[in-house]
Amino acid sequence: MDGVAIFTATKAREREGLGAKATEWVRSNGHRKIKDVQVTQSSDDEFHCLTICILFAEPE
Repeated sequence: MDGVAIFTATKAREREGLGAKATEWVRSNGHRKIKDVQVTQSSDDEFHCLTICILFAEPE
């Protein structure tokens, strides 16, 4: 892995648009090879957090 792009949000409106932000990053970074994508949701009594991690390699 050469890098990680992280997209995270806790507010409902931001969570709804998180996939679009990650997709836009993928489109504008097409030269990078995506090695893995991890989606994590966590919450407590007050907050709900959604995180998308894109692990990538730079072209050789």
